[in-house]
Amino acid sequence: MAEYLAAEKKQEIFGQYGKSNKDTGSAESQIALFSYRIAHLTEHLRSNKKDYGTQRALLRLVGKRRRLLDYLKTTDIERYRAIVKALNLRK
Repeated sequence: MAEYLAAEKKQEIFGQYGKSNKDTGSAESQIALFSYRIAHLTEHLRSNKKDYGTQRALLRLVGKRRRLLDYLKTTDIERYRAIVKALNLRK
């Protein structure tokens, strides 16, 4: 089975949403990475409805992303609005 998230893809995500390719810790790059993983797990669950381990992991990831978004909202509303618009998130 091939790895779903290659190092090159991670670099691309960090480069697009973070300050640079090496910016792995900023809230924006983490939110973008979580969003990519959430989309991947959602697709997996469409075909594997009874995979409850993956379902639990997905819910934890959504919660992590939500907490990071809340943090960004309280610290810098402009960065929050920019990342929500860039990733097409509902809130």
